[in-house]
Amino acid sequence: MGVIEKVARRTRQAAEAEAPLPLDQIVMGDCIAAMKALPSKSVDMVFADPPYNLQLGGELFRPDGSHVDAVTDDWDKFDTFAQYDAFTRAWLAEAHRILKDDGTIWVIGSYHNIFRVGTAVQDLGFWILNDIVWRKANPMPNFRGTRFTNAHETLIWASKGEKAKYTFNYRSMKTLNDELQMRSDWEFPICGGNERLKKGGVKVHPTQKPEALLYRILLACTKPGDVVVDPFFGTGTTGAVARRLGRRWIGIERELTYVDAAMERIAAALPLDESALATMQSPRSQPKVAFGVLVENGYLTAGDVLTDAKRRYRVLVRADGSLASECGATGSIHKLGATLQGAPACNGWTFWHIERDGVLAPIDTLRQTYLLATQP
Repeated sequence: MGVIEKVARRTRQAAEAEAPLPLDQIVMGDCIAAMKALPSKSVDMVFADPPYNLQLGGELFRPDGSHVDAVTDDWDKFDTFAQYDAFTRAWLAEAHRILKDDGTIWVIGSYHNIFRVGTAVQDLGFWILNDIVWRKANPMPNFRGTRFTNAHETLIWASKGEKAKYTFNYRSMKTLNDELQMRSDWEFPICGGNERLKKGGVKVHPTQKPEALLYRILLACTKPGDVVVDPFFGTGTTGAVARRLGRRWIGIERELTYVDAAMERIAAALPLDESALATMQSPRSQPKVAFGVLVENGYLTAGDVLTDAKRRYRVLVRADGSLASECGATGSIHKLGATLQGAPACNGWTFWHIERDGVLAPIDTLRQTYLLATQP
């Protein structure tokens, strides 16, 4: 690379570094051009719901003669597979560029396009972490009776490379799934009811995704404050869920009808309060807090009485963070809890409770309150 090229490259990188991100905004226009305007390595996640290239042949009707509102819009039409592949590689290349090194991408599709997308994902250097099957609880029947009912869509989740680090909130997913590991097959109904946006009784967007699907994805792979880009924003499901979960978002959309609907929808989305956003952390990543720190900081005071949930045992909190029982035994919250029960071990955070305003709650709630108050 010559001197002129090096200077030009540094100038471009400096300009990128100074360019502000259009956070919590919809950028109207072509997705590839819009992503080219974003700085390199500037976003934490890309969620993409690209055109499926359905190749529908003619109108579709139900057995009763009523018309099926299928995807017939121009944005889903490509003349050839080669044209679709070129488009796919172009937007994926930009997605790879704007992602931070520890960022991830999610792409959703059907059997019409997901295998072609998957090939491009791997060819461009992404590393596939999972393919997720969204099993639709209420799929549209196959009205012609010529094939199996298409009851699922596939999501690809990928990092920037085989060795790349990435965010995965494993503990949150396990908690969400009743303390079982979250599997790669997810069941959600298709978007309907009050969530389905309509204008004049007609769907605003034919492939609007359910908010529950995006909720799980953002909760799994982002942290509060992370930036999520959706290059095919549609009616703004990603933006609405991101706002609820305290994530920043950038939407890219070229259809004015969708933009108007998305802006109205996101404005009505109510963010969760800070305490509700505190999700379970893995033991490895959760900051360690000594019980004595709560005493030092006034969350508990020497002389406070703790009991177990069934009020079988009463202990006093001492100034050094140890506990003293009525029978004279002393020790830490864990050791004394085990001693009094005659057990080999005890999790004192969940065993010991304190009564405040007539409500008995585990002392772990005080620890979580302290963590929230002291997080940067």
